[in-house]
Amino acid sequence: MRIKTIIIILITVLFTVVLMQNTGRVTFSFLWADFSVSKLTMLLIVAVVAFVIGLLVGRPNKVKRLGGDPIDENPDHTNPNTLSDEDREYIN
Repeated sequence: MRIKTIIIILITVLFTVVLMQNTGRVTFSFLWADFSVSKLTMLLIVAVVAFVIGLLVGRPNKVKRLGGDPIDENPDHTNPNTLSDEDREYIN
């Protein structure tokens, strides 16, 4: 197994244990309303929201323009304006 797979399994097991230990109810205040929810539900909601935010933040190479598809500004990560003619010839 890869180290990444082992770490993912370990984190999942630890997360499951933490969720199962926190099944009591807690009062959650949001603006003017009070909600009584289980800690399990609240931890799960926070984990899902954090995961989604992590996915959105972790993709810096994708640029989204209004009304368009995501594009990659410079897929080969070179600046064509700074290359000399010799460099361009060598690359080709």
